[in-house]
Amino acid sequence: MTHISVNSWVKRFESEGVKGLETRPGRGRKPIMDRSDEEAVCKAIENDIQSMKKAKEAWRQASGKDASESTFRAFLSALARDIDV
Repeated sequence: MTHISVNSWVKRFESEGVKGLETRPGRGRKPIMDRSDEEAVCKAIENDIQSMKKAKEAWRQASGKDASESTFRAFLSALARDIDV
């Protein structure tokens, strides 16, 4: 931590109380893949269930987005967990 960060927190606490210390929306890096990609990913997987690389390429062409193989796998895992629950 830098003293600048701590001073910023103190000022936020003094002006807004504990509520001012909560993480505000819009902070941090935005995810490459989100809920809007679910349909396109599911469709890509249905069309080529045997090859994740081909499904990833189909999703990339459909969405215009690009993600690493590990990001794509993590997104698929999250979808599978959502389905199981």
